[in-house]
Amino acid sequence: MDTLSYKTVSANKATVNKEWVIIDAEGAILGRVASVVASMLRGKHKTNFTPHVDCGDNVVVINAEKVSLTGTKWSDKEYVRHTGYPGGQRFTSAEEMLKKNPIGLVEHAVRGMLPKNRLGRVLYRNMHVYAGPSHPHEAQKPKKIELNNNQA
Repeated sequence: MDTLSYKTVSANKATVNKEWVIIDAEGAILGRVASVVASMLRGKHKTNFTPHVDCGDNVVVINAEKVSLTGTKWSDKEYVRHTGYPGGQRFTSAEEMLKKNPIGLVEHAVRGMLPKNRLGRVLYRNMHVYAGPSHPHEAQKPKKIELNNNQA
């Protein structure tokens, strides 16, 4: 009797094919950029996606300072942090965050879309965000990904 010719492929560190991709965030909406980046980091766009393995790509995000938000989110959206002391809760608006740390704005959005475990922390290290159009990863020859065409 013939056996089934289809096998379930479970990727591992040795069999994963990691690539470098570049995403230009200029004029793009923050949440839409973050969801595409998180999906690429996770590897969900690949046929051999395995939930418990880092099978995603290395993602370079450029022009983080030119990302946009819709509606009145620039003034209404608040980022909360805590100093660790009693009464140490601090609030920052998205507008202040963009002025002070535009890279942190994108990183915070993507980090919230990744798994909250060891794998999520490993995946987060595969993302490189830069405020301007230049980046030091030319040697890796990253492929440019268009946000409009790539609905990941």
